[in-house]
Amino acid sequence: MITGIDHVQIAIPRGQEELARTFYGDLLGMSEIAKPAALRRRGGCWFRSGAAFLHLGVEEPFTAAAKAHPAFLVDDLDGLQSRLVEAGHECVRSDGEIEGVLRFHTYDVFGNRVEFQQLCELG
Repeated sequence: MITGIDHVQIAIPRGQEELARTFYGDLLGMSEIAKPAALRRRGGCWFRSGAAFLHLGVEEPFTAAAKAHPAFLVDDLDGLQSRLVEAGHECVRSDGEIEGVLRFHTYDVFGNRVEFQQLCELG
């Protein structure tokens, strides 16, 4: 029986870990966590924020995920959207499509789709 999700993995191009750290670490505020020694030679990097774990793995040839995506829960959707827009990322709101959820999606620096959601009071 499945009891939860350990992590989500998305792809990045080889050698682009610093750019990933800028987006996921600096801009989104996720903390980088050390990869196990046996996996470091593969490249990529791992991040965590709260209970959300994101693994960025190197894929060659690289193809961005334009539809498949992680969806992160956040506590200040508007603040995050403002920070992303200021950094040059277009954010598309989809409020009202899912009852009780405010949300938007954007694309990371590699073209991977990323969604952010904030739960809201019903009624």
